Amino acid sequence: MSATSPAPEHRAKVSEREARQVAEAAREQDWRKPSFAKELFLGRFRLDLIHPHPMPPDEDAQRGEEFLAKLRDFCETKIDSARIEREAQIPDEVINGLKELGALGMKIDTKYGGLGLTQVYYNKALALVGSANPAIGALLSAHQSIGVPQPLKIFGTQEQKDAFLPRCARTDISAFLLTEPDVGSDPARMAMAAVPDGDDHYVLDGVKLWTTNGVVADLLVVMARVPKSEGHKGGITAFVVEAAAEGITVEHRNAFMGLRGLENGVTRFHQVRVPAANRIGPEGAGLKIALTTLNTGRLSLPAMCVGAGKWCLKIAREWSGAREQWGKPVAYHEAVGAKISFIAATTFALEAVLDLSSQMADEDRNDIRIEAALAKLYGSEMACLMADELVQIRGGRGFETAASLKARGERAVPAEQILRDLRINRIFEGSTEIMHLLIAREAVDAHLKVAGDLIDPDKSLTDKAKAGAKAGGFYARWLPKLVAGPGQLPRSYAEFHPAGHADLSGHLRYAERNARKLARSTFYAMSRWQGKMETKQGFLGRVVDIGAELFAMSAACVRAELLRTTEEYGREAYQLADVFCRQSRIRVDELFDRLWTNTDELDRKVVKGVLSGTYTWLESGIVDPSGEGPWIADATPGATTHENVHRPIR
Repeated sequence: MSATSPAPEHRAKVSEREARQVAEAAREQDWRKPSFAKELFLGRFRLDLIHPHPMPPDEDAQRGEEFLAKLRDFCETKIDSARIEREAQIPDEVINGLKELGALGMKIDTKYGGLGLTQVYYNKALALVGSANPAIGALLSAHQSIGVPQPLKIFGTQEQKDAFLPRCARTDISAFLLTEPDVGSDPARMAMAAVPDGDDHYVLDGVKLWTTNGVVADLLVVMARVPKSEGHKGGITAFVVEAAAEGITVEHRNAFMGLRGLENGVTRFHQVRVPAANRIGPEGAGLKIALTTLNTGRLSLPAMCVGAGKWCLKIAREWSGAREQWGKPVAYHEAVGAKISFIAATTFALEAVLDLSSQMADEDRNDIRIEAALAKLYGSEMACLMADELVQIRGGRGFETAASLKARGERAVPAEQILRDLRINRIFEGSTEIMHLLIAREAVDAHLKVAGDLIDPDKSLTDKAKAGAKAGGFYARWLPKLVAGPGQLPRSYAEFHPAGHADLSGHLRYAERNARKLARSTFYAMSRWQGKMETKQGFLGRVVDIGAELFAMSAACVRAELLRTTEEYGREAYQLADVFCRQSRIRVDELFDRLWTNTDELDRKVVKGVLSGTYTWLESGIVDPSGEGPWIADATPGATTHENVHRPIR
């Protein structure tokens, strides 16, 4: 099949409207608990929801610290990251050692044989083990954050928990199978089928791509489409499937630019019989289960980004102090020093965002779906920038591999590897572009609830009139509150300006003022574009990025105040928070300018020209080293023609 061949007939053809309806149906519709980030996007700066900073109970902290001590010893003595990078595989003995340590069951309740760690300490563990080798962090995260344990914890029956959680806690690795060769962030086109076979079984057919842990997994969470029929609601449905079941073939282990130890592959299902008792939740609830699981599951990625930031800071400090140019350490040259300051301040802020979001998840008194999504989005973007700056600080040695550095007698610093390993986090569990849209949808939820019928083309004039009256009442109460607030009072947040410390109160006043400005900007955009608002992805992305910066500033200030009262380095924490907020404010001001001054319209015209072939002359003078083949592999259901490369851990 050539690269220009038409799509195979079995690929689902779904309209944009149908795809949107599927995604909307999977959203959690209600807000039963308060949310700092939701309020922020509405222009209400509810600092009381995050300050004073919540703290874990002493017994949870003690249990977590005891495990971290054991895990640190394991990382230092049993993990050879260079070997994993060289062999592109985590040795069986390392995985078995993690099993014996209980690392597979960090988030699983003790009554099922797990460690019962809080989200805070689970994330600290991932940051630690991910710093030893990011592929191990990815294995543990995929197993517990999106694999079998988390969806069963929230949606599983008692029988399912009793059957599977003890296995996941100690012996069995789990994987999450959602993506397909032609289905990424648009699940409405999912082709994997789960056909009912009597009352007690389903038969699964189809192909799944990018199955993290799938090559070595013992248990799988599989999303498949149940056809609607008599007695069956149908829709995307979640199943727990034994990886060794007849008809399952791991056809290929994928190789990537980074995370070379990642056990990620292509898995084919052919006439795989799955007991109905293994269905998680009702038919049609699969996508909602996946999204709900990710509400806290997404926090595992920023955890490893925090670990990466800490490592980048350590290497930058050690190297730039030892390396001298023009008579002094390179750190004291402003061009390099600015990069070090950025890494230090941003690492502090990322840890603040992560710990705050994680502690709120543990307390379960706030709805953190937006906070977790912002943490994933912001963490993955900023960690890549920090790693890139580290490579630049290291110069040619940053581009050279650790193995090459070691071979010629220098310290084997894997700076280029961390840059490669981190890059996937901007794609994993929702790409940056999808996260922008997901968060933006939640950010404008209040507006759509009161005015959605006004822009819905399917609604009658009567419905639109009712919506207009409802919206009028809402905005009559809401808009006046966006005019003034505590951010305009010079003594607001005075507790964040203690004697002898940097002044953080001004940054919080800035955040409060700009939360209201952001809400006004969103309202103006909705008034201007109405139903076309959802197509303004550039605008929506900037709105979300502003919200992310304001959230990070708030978290950094709150964390600094916590450390001032609980640690001996409170003054230094205040200094880092101050520097971060000053850097962040520059980014926020630029983003606000770009809300209305940008090239979005021109970009759309250029894109049309590129796709129509208008600019093909610009591609002349090169050769394309790409191989032959289709852009998207054929995933027609049927028996496999490949050898099974499934590799159970021995």
